[in-house]
Amino acid sequence: MKVPVKIQTYCPKCNSHTEHNVVLYRKGKERALALGARRHARELKGYGGQKYPIQRDKSKTTDKKTLVLKCVSCGRSVMREGIRLKKLELVR
Repeated sequence: MKVPVKIQTYCPKCNSHTEHNVVLYRKGKERALALGARRHARELKGYGGQKYPIQRDKSKTTDKKTLVLKCVSCGRSVMREGIRLKKLELVR
């Protein structure tokens, strides 16, 4: 699916329709010292192995692409969950 790089849509901060820059959402780096990561490491330590089953085979063939819309006038970023698709292409 092809998505334009700039779209005209509603901005909640400006309270009007403005131009937005569109980028594909990418997950940031996980923090090693976060509580969940420390807790998980503590569970894996010692004998006993993994505490919960790891999903080996993926059930879905596609995934939902999340778009990040950034308002040109105020700079507010809004995430918009996309539809399920195999490939998303940003076009100029």
